[in-house]
Amino acid sequence: MGAKFKKIHYLLLLLVFPILGLVYKILNNHPRDAQILSTKFDASIPFISIFIVPYIFWYVFILGYLIYFWYKDSTVYLKTLTVIVIGELACFVVYFFFQTTVPRPVLSGDGIFIDLVRMIYSHDQPYNAFPSIHVLTTFAIILGNLNIRKNHPFHSLFVPVMGSLIIISTLFVKQHYILDMFGSMFLTSFIYGIVFELYQVPISEKSKTVYLKD
Repeated sequence: MGAKFKKIHYLLLLLVFPILGLVYKILNNHPRDAQILSTKFDASIPFISIFIVPYIFWYVFILGYLIYFWYKDSTVYLKTLTVIVIGELACFVVYFFFQTTVPRPVLSGDGIFIDLVRMIYSHDQPYNAFPSIHVLTTFAIILGNLNIRKNHPFHSLFVPVMGSLIIISTLFVKQHYILDMFGSMFLTSFIYGIVFELYQVPISEKSKTVYLKD
């Protein structure tokens, strides 16, 4: 326990998220010519407001499991965080040069779920769609969780199940299209393969070098 908390300074790396969020907001509020990547499959997907629950739970899911990874295995934590940061930066480049948009449905009726959808729509403009950062970060957590040794059975089951719900929720609340989802999963898998399997990041601790290697 003591040795683990000597690495508590690694948690300061989570401060990168407000910076990434600021960049996202700048791009999200710059309505350049935007493409619509809808397919016939997207047209068949209904709007289901209850899926806003896993969509919003994403905020807790990402931060919570990064902290869990830090506690269980700082190597997995650092690698997963690296995948997310590189992935988001790649998304920002795409957003700048190839902006996409998702036309939103007209919301009618009342209820907690519709109100939550309205809240999300009002705080997140319908741009920055391809690739989906919601999907990218969620899939990074799912892949990172596979590398946690002696993982509790609850987390082994909960992460892929909840992660899958979060990913498909982006389609049912009409925040993303199917191409946004698959594009993000491909990008995450590519970066994951480099960070987890090929790239080694040295960490110096009292003149001893430890490599982020499984």
